[in-house]
Amino acid sequence: MSGTRTEKDSMGEVRVPAKAYYGAQTQRAVGNFPVSGVRMPLPVVHAAAMIKGFAAEV
Repeated sequence: MSGTRTEKDSMGEVRVPAKAYYGAQTQRAVGNFPVSGVRMPLPVVHAAAMIKGFAAEV
């Protein structure tokens, strides 16, 4: 079994990791915008969750 699968979108075919839950467009974004490997600080994640929670109440 291969470690990748072929996904197709409007731009053509692209290889995606077999276990990935995403498709071609996300794989293209991963290639175009490399992730730094630096994790988001936990207080920022908590603040974003609070903002989303408050916005849902409005």
